[in-house]
Amino acid sequence: MFSGGTIPAGANRGRSTARTPKQAPRGSGAGAGPETPEVIALPTGPRGGSRSDHGDPGKASTGGGAHGLRKPGSCGRLLELVPAGGTGVEPQGGGQPAGHGGWLRHDGPGERAGRRAAVRGTACRDPVAAHLLHRRPAGARPEEERRRLLQGTGVPEAVEKDLDGIRSEYHSIVLPFMEAHPDLFSLRVHSLELYLQLVALVMAYSFQEPLEEEEDEKEPNSPMMVPAADILNHLANHNANLEYSADCLRMVATQPIPKGHEIFNTYGQMANWQLIHMYGFVEPYPDNTDDTADIQMVTVREAALQGTKTEAERLLMYERWDFLCKLEMVGEEGAFVIGREEVLTEEELTTTLKVLCMPAEEFREFKDQDGGGDDKREDGSLAINNIPKLKASWRQLLRNSILLTLQTYATDLKTDKDVLSNKEVYAKLSRREQQALQVRYGQKMILHQLLELTS
Repeated sequence: MFSGGTIPAGANRGRSTARTPKQAPRGSGAGAGPETPEVIALPTGPRGGSRSDHGDPGKASTGGGAHGLRKPGSCGRLLELVPAGGTGVEPQGGGQPAGHGGWLRHDGPGERAGRRAAVRGTACRDPVAAHLLHRRPAGARPEEERRRLLQGTGVPEAVEKDLDGIRSEYHSIVLPFMEAHPDLFSLRVHSLELYLQLVALVMAYSFQEPLEEEEDEKEPNSPMMVPAADILNHLANHNANLEYSADCLRMVATQPIPKGHEIFNTYGQMANWQLIHMYGFVEPYPDNTDDTADIQMVTVREAALQGTKTEAERLLMYERWDFLCKLEMVGEEGAFVIGREEVLTEEELTTTLKVLCMPAEEFREFKDQDGGGDDKREDGSLAINNIPKLKASWRQLLRNSILLTLQTYATDLKTDKDVLSNKEVYAKLSRREQQALQVRYGQKMILHQLLELTS
């Protein structure tokens, strides 16, 4: 059991892997290790109670998590998530391990900047979830299963990018090192498959000290394994979080925790697609209040091009897009991130809609000023409830982009809603199918809410 205390932080530090364009912002993390028991509050109550977060208190978060304890899986498998107080019959997380975030909570102003850099398409990768690399039943192909269940969510593409990066790392760094030391390594034993599993486990269970705001341009700090700190489950509405110091990690309660209640940490501000991508679990709709949906930046470009009528208009639209790329507002692999209450990439989406919709003469003048000129912008103009106040041309382009995004899913909202509302049908789904359904449904609900506001 664990209740507010200190954990010495003294792990060896290796080079950190980098992040993908759809990177979650930095947060704190803790997860399960072998034979991990439920974590509950001690009778004396938690110590501490204050948070070390020093960021914008009004900033929306984008996270969520699984509500449950972990018990050992069968047949030598890694741990499974089961509902708190459950029997282990209905484990969450797709029956696969759900590690911890590897990110210490740090809600400073630089976090939003980091997220913006990520959605623009930073050439990096996230930790791969162990559940995505775990051995499947005979005959099952994991990439086909991901595509079938999670088409349109962004998860299949993120996982493939992860796997490509790890394979490249193995062949360019790990394999040559082992070949140079045949007395220490057996290539038959130390295979690519083993390396994939090791990378997944380390990145799903490790912690990472956040950079300070002025250090955001530096390389990320190396991950470290902290036994005992990784036993806490994640929940969006968590009641404790980690505080980092040079000497130790402190788990501090953020609210009173009654005796016998589970202590929940936060793995960071994550949408359901990020949770299932990295840790193999989601928080059922509508519990993940920080869920998000993405509109790919190139989808907005496609919608804008569909509105052109002549070749000259088409060429001008490409010129507008190239200018947005120069301003670092868009990228080929970036996405506009939509939360339940606000657009998290407000500056990027506002500027994109403005440039793609402004009259040709106004664009020429705007471009000549290198994107300067009239900087007047209403704060909170892209809060969800302010979407109807946007210019008609902006709303139309946004609406067309949403419609194109919804077409990327294999099912529509009504189909998913019918399954979720039918308990008998839902119960017959596999755990992976249930988790994927929660991811799809949460995203579609956000997109349909936005769609209604643009009509």
